[in-house]
Amino acid sequence: MACLEGRLKDCEEKIADLIEKEKTMVAFSALAEYGGAHGPFDGDTTLVYNTLIANVGDAYNTSTGVFAAPVAGVYCFILSYHAGGHQIAKLTLTKNGEPIVATSDHKSDADTADNGGNAAVLELKRGDQVYVRLAAGAHVWAGNQHTSFSGFLINQM
Repeated sequence: MACLEGRLKDCEEKIADLIEKEKTMVAFSALAEYGGAHGPFDGDTTLVYNTLIANVGDAYNTSTGVFAAPVAGVYCFILSYHAGGHQIAKLTLTKNGEPIVATSDHKSDADTADNGGNAAVLELKRGDQVYVRLAAGAHVWAGNQHTSFSGFLINQM
């Protein structure tokens, strides 16, 4: 009888875990809104996307610019920017301090505006941090809904 009760308890725990996983939703989309040109700065800087469009699961922090994975899983991240062509533009998607993908454009006197973007699918552990770094000497246009960072959980593990 005790063996049957133990197996029943294990099954109940597994079902509860599956239900909890099914409920987990994580998605955010944020804009860098500072009223115009943002940067250049002397050193690499975490770009803080300070205006939320959505933050399901509260995993993106508008004070630090850091997304912290609330659950282990496979996530998708997308970044895009607009910038003036008179200075360089370079953004790097970063996971726990390591660069993952970048988007950039060089300085050009003939080019008046630049647009770029990139995306990556990442396997994250709970607590992993993902953010965007603005390279030293680079700038972006941080106004009028032009520079954004989004991410969402594809599958919980």
